[in-house]
Amino acid sequence: MRIADFTRPDTPAARAAVQIATTYHSPSLLNHVQRSWLWAEGFAALRGFEPDHELLYVSALLHDLGITPEFDNNTLAYEDAAGHVAIALTAGAGWPAERGIRAHEVIVRHNWPEVDPAMDVEGHLLEIATALDISGARSEDLPLDFRREVIVEYPRLHLAAEFGACVADQAARKPDTSARRLVDGGVQRKLRDNPLERILEG
Repeated sequence: MRIADFTRPDTPAARAAVQIATTYHSPSLLNHVQRSWLWAEGFAALRGFEPDHELLYVSALLHDLGITPEFDNNTLAYEDAAGHVAIALTAGAGWPAERGIRAHEVIVRHNWPEVDPAMDVEGHLLEIATALDISGARSEDLPLDFRREVIVEYPRLHLAAEFGACVADQAARKPDTSARRLVDGGVQRKLRDNPLERILEG
C-alpha cells in the first residue's frame, strides 16, 4: 500500500475543497485532513469497501472547517458547521442537493463514536480515519510502511497542541456538542500519546 495507489479526484468539487482547506486551515490542520483522506482510502482498500471516492475526498478535506475562526458557528457543533460549508461548496460545484446533504452527513458522522458501514460507508471510513489520526485507534491495521510514508509526506507538525486547544475551546463555549464528549474522553491526552507522533523515531 502506497500513497500513489490512491488517486485524488479531479473534479470541480474536489478542486474547490482543496482550495478552501488550504486557504483556511493552518499547516497542521491541512496535513491532518489530507492524512485523514489517505487513512480512509487505506481502510477502504484493506476492508474491501467501494466508497464514493469524490464524496469521501471532499468530506475529508472539509471536515474540520468548523473549528477555523472564519467558519466557527456560535451555536452549532463544529462538524455540523463544516457540513454546511460542504453543502454550499458542492452546490456551487454542481452537485444535486441530495448529494450535498450526503457530504454534510459524512462530516457530521465522523465525530460519532461509531458509524455502521452498512448505513454509511463514507461516514464509517472518515470516522475511523480521523480516530486514527487523532487518537491512534486501529493504527496497526494499516501497513507500517504506508503509515510512515503518509507522515513523511504530511507531517503532524503541531496538530496535538492546535487541535487539542481548538476542541477544548469548542467544548467550553458549546458544552452540548460533541466537542465536550471528546474533551471528557481525553482527546488532548490521546493526541499527545498517539503512536503516529513517534512513528519516525528509531
